[in-house]
Amino acid sequence: MRVALDVPLDTLFDYLLPDSLTVEAGDRVAVPFGTRQRFGLAIEAAAGSNVAEGKLKEIVRVLDGVPRLPAEWLDFVRFLAGYYQRPFGETAVAALPPRLRSLRPLPKKVLASISAASGARFVPSHQPTAAQADAVERIDTALGSFRAFLLHGVTGSGKTEVYLRLIERALARGTQALVLVPEISLTPQLEARIRDAFPDTLIAILHSGLEDVARTSAWLSCARGDAGIVLGTRLAVLAPIPRLGLVVIDEEHDTSFKQQEGLRYSARDAAVALAQRARCPVILGTATPSLESWQNSLSGRYERIDLPERAIRGARLPQVRAVDLRAEPLEHGIARSSIEAIRERLARSEQSLVFINRRGYAPVLSCDACGWAAGCSRCTARLVLHTADRCLRCHHCGAEHAVPRHCPTCGNADLRPTGRGTQRIEESIAQLFPAARVVRIDRDIARKRAALARTLEGVRRGEGDILVGTQLLAKGHDFPRLTLVCVLEADNALFSTDYRATERLFSTLVQVAGRAGRREEPGEVRVQTRYPAHPLFAALARHDYAGFAAALLAERKAGGFPPFLFEVALRAEATKLDAALEFLRDAKRLAAPMRRVRAYDPVPLVITRKAGLERAQLIAQSESRPALQEYATGLRETLQALGSRQVRWHLDVDPIEFA
Repeated sequence: MRVALDVPLDTLFDYLLPDSLTVEAGDRVAVPFGTRQRFGLAIEAAAGSNVAEGKLKEIVRVLDGVPRLPAEWLDFVRFLAGYYQRPFGETAVAALPPRLRSLRPLPKKVLASISAASGARFVPSHQPTAAQADAVERIDTALGSFRAFLLHGVTGSGKTEVYLRLIERALARGTQALVLVPEISLTPQLEARIRDAFPDTLIAILHSGLEDVARTSAWLSCARGDAGIVLGTRLAVLAPIPRLGLVVIDEEHDTSFKQQEGLRYSARDAAVALAQRARCPVILGTATPSLESWQNSLSGRYERIDLPERAIRGARLPQVRAVDLRAEPLEHGIARSSIEAIRERLARSEQSLVFINRRGYAPVLSCDACGWAAGCSRCTARLVLHTADRCLRCHHCGAEHAVPRHCPTCGNADLRPTGRGTQRIEESIAQLFPAARVVRIDRDIARKRAALARTLEGVRRGEGDILVGTQLLAKGHDFPRLTLVCVLEADNALFSTDYRATERLFSTLVQVAGRAGRREEPGEVRVQTRYPAHPLFAALARHDYAGFAAALLAERKAGGFPPFLFEVALRAEATKLDAALEFLRDAKRLAAPMRRVRAYDPVPLVITRKAGLERAQLIAQSESRPALQEYATGLRETLQALGSRQVRWHLDVDPIEFA
């Protein structure tokens, strides 16, 4: 029997089957490895082995209490491991919750099946609009077969209502539904909507923030088929769902769906592949589709369904205007006209959101006398000043340092914070509006999920006048009294070296603008910029995603970038940059590109040093996905044979981050 172990080797291990045991593929087993027993996952029976029979050891026992993993799940994991160039055994074991990769016995409450709580009663909250009803009927025709739908709905158009009504129909057919969201912070809000709509249905919640027992219990309820609805972040796509009948990917454009370590998979793309294997429809919902999904809709691979208007009667898309910082003076980083707009909302008991996509107090602490700036010793990045914690923190490696009392270079005691983050804007807003209730929401606040959920619910009830936050507030939240959004420092991404930066900026601005005016009161969005004539702001004001996407796609096609070709990044890390670059040069030389593949020269990453290691990358591109996959497989095999104790490396298929 071939067994996968939790070791970083691109191999499976052969073990003998004792006469007293019955072991099949998908069983969890205990096996001897070295001087101790380890957890293993039985993968396949083998007629023979390359290891001499006298050296083969026997499987010790089968671990009880967990249903055998189905062959379809093993095949899906094998596909992911092959496509994303990771060892199959490592991938299969890592896909299990941590508690299921352990030899420890499972608690009785985890082992208990609760399939009785799986009713499909649906409690609608309101009647669907004509556009929502049409979307439901069009997708309903695909239930029982594979088809991919891009549900392109403006913010507030009621995409969730479409999801719920299709989940109802999937449950009525006796199947399960998988709903993916990009962020843990969105899970409680959507969970509440789903529980209200399906009070008798068992819902399995899966995300990395769960403690081991809860995550294991939810995973097993999926595997047994007990859970009618599976709701989670990207890791939920790795759970076995035996009766899968519908897949929903909410906010499909979000980069959080891409895993950035280990198996570097895209949960969005994996979910589409999963739906195809399960022969069920998949819905990719968003107000700002990724260019890959938009191009798929233009080419006919995805069927596009538009929700062009907001669902609530009387609600309209907000008016968007660019605030020209060349003409308007700033007060605490905020334009005076925006300050007056906030004051008007306070007088009407309406809420305002001040958006800046940078947490902390200030991005730089510097000395005016000599030019020193606080930098991270382990990364090529500045330390961010956090006054609430009284520390300097690196947002890349997590290192923390005390705030110096004087400049370490010249001794100057007058060190100044440069730039602004959410903490500094919160302080400024409190000074400008001392009677207002100011609520800050960013990742520093979101560390405690229960506290974040309470804060968001309080804001929805009106417990807060002015919100200050990052993109955590831009995703899927509905604040009924919010009528004004002020966006600060919107220009930072306009001239980035990352070709995806403009797409992400537009998406973020559309999403955060969509928080305003979601009821009868009109909404207004004010975007501070020194480049008001930039086409991005004109498209934003027109709410013209299609026009913006057409311009970007033309640029991508002319420049030779995805979605018109495919990419693989080979990244290397070493204590010295020369070692990483030399390793990549050797890799390029030894694994010569195929006829339809172009491999570029290795270059350092933008953030060259991270967590004490120097980093570089080699990019390979091709218009043929199979050709690029073949090249990547050969590259991986070459590197494994080459070996290097001085260099760590990994392959990233379809990369989205280049910093």
